[in-house]
Amino acid sequence: MSPSSPQQFWRALRGWWREQAREKGAGGTTSPLIRNLWAFVRESTPERRRQRYGDMEYDWEHRVNTTSGTVDWRARLLGLFHSPYQPTDPALFQEMMASLPIEFDHFTFVDLGSGKGRTLLMASEYPFRRIVGVELIAELHRAAEENIRVYRRLTQRCVQIEAVCADACEFVFPETPLVLYLFNPLPEAGLRRVLRNLEQSLEQSPRPVWIVYHNPAMDSVLATSRALGSTGGTEQYSVFKNL
Repeated sequence: MSPSSPQQFWRALRGWWREQAREKGAGGTTSPLIRNLWAFVRESTPERRRQRYGDMEYDWEHRVNTTSGTVDWRARLLGLFHSPYQPTDPALFQEMMASLPIEFDHFTFVDLGSGKGRTLLMASEYPFRRIVGVELIAELHRAAEENIRVYRRLTQRCVQIEAVCADACEFVFPETPLVLYLFNPLPEAGLRRVLRNLEQSLEQSPRPVWIVYHNPAMDSVLATSRALGSTGGTEQYSVFKNL
């Protein structure tokens, strides 16, 4: 069954409701739900849709489809209970990669919540040994697969790119050195599950891991891990490394 089916929407809603109830009590879930639905209605207006096309410059230059402007209402509604799709700005991505004092060809790049795959394409400009994107919403995953298929650049230094349609909370990390990219893709409970999975993976297979957390609204969650330490960043992103 397609991950963007109505059944998945109701699963996502039930999961979100349970997490809210655990954090705030059963009586504290209604107001956040109303706020989310109102935000969805507001973002569905013609004016807001035109604004979402403001990220098209990358697509025009590279002849791909990574904009948030063409995401349909089903995927946007599902994103309310996970994370709304927003592609990464190319200049900021270059800045974030420049902050990593690593030899890229030793590392696998993993983007959790990879959407239409823009970050995967940008990562291919670096000599990573492999690039993996993990996306839950089927529509976005299919767009990523097509973008990977058509993207060809003389400056591309990694062509081992894979898009995986899966829940990031259940993703099994490759047993290689990792650069893990997060664009605030998960609610707190989901981020904690990913962190536990990563810690278990590091216990079983010790290796270097760097985390680049764009829009680090919950970097305090990463800071609680005994396996990670902050190495810097800016207001726009945080960088962590395993200890």
